[in-house]
Amino acid sequence: MKHWMVFLFCLSFLVLQGQEPIEVPLDERYREDQFYMGISFNLLLDFPEDVSQNGLSYGLQGGFIRDIPLNPSCTFALGIGLGYGFNSYYSNLRALQTGDGIEYVILDDRGSYKRNKLETHLLEVPLEFRWRNSTRTTYKFWRIYGGVKFGYVFGSRSKFVGNDGTDSFNNPDTQNFTYGLSMNVGYNTFNLHLYYGLNKIFDDGVNGPDGQQLNMVPLRIGLIFFIL
Repeated sequence: MKHWMVFLFCLSFLVLQGQEPIEVPLDERYREDQFYMGISFNLLLDFPEDVSQNGLSYGLQGGFIRDIPLNPSCTFALGIGLGYGFNSYYSNLRALQTGDGIEYVILDDRGSYKRNKLETHLLEVPLEFRWRNSTRTTYKFWRIYGGVKFGYVFGSRSKFVGNDGTDSFNNPDTQNFTYGLSMNVGYNTFNLHLYYGLNKIFDDGVNGPDGQQLNMVPLRIGLIFFIL
């Protein structure tokens, strides 16, 4: 809930600021969409047998992208950025700390617990090829930005909230580095954001129930907001 409140407050402030016309120096080229914030619904693909998502898995992202125009009209550009990402994944796959490491079990009875999730915190580096039909004085335009996004996971946590208490701990089983395909498409303020992970959330050799490998990859679908 704290993540949602902070995100919505910052988003409201930035969107309101972004509605005011911005004075652009009359140099040879102009830049677009160098700050971004987004929210997504997170899906996991390639679950082991009997494992499924439950609850609202969501993600937040925000950061800065350096816009580098490639042609005189600035309709084509490269974008290289740095940002922060937070992602949560709610499922019935519980992580348990044991003397031999971390064990994964399936929670069969949904009524026996309130929440069970894995959350990750990342430093993200988006690399985009950008097209837009903007001009130096147009602030409402179509855009298609596609590319790749690299991430460094600096924090992972498994959290279980049962009817009798909470169990939460840092989970070292996740991949340190992530990468995937990204696409942002839209007009003016609201734009569709898609991200498909090309590597697994968990490290190689991390097994779930019955020795099944944990090969889940993320698919994120949401909205992204750009501000000059």
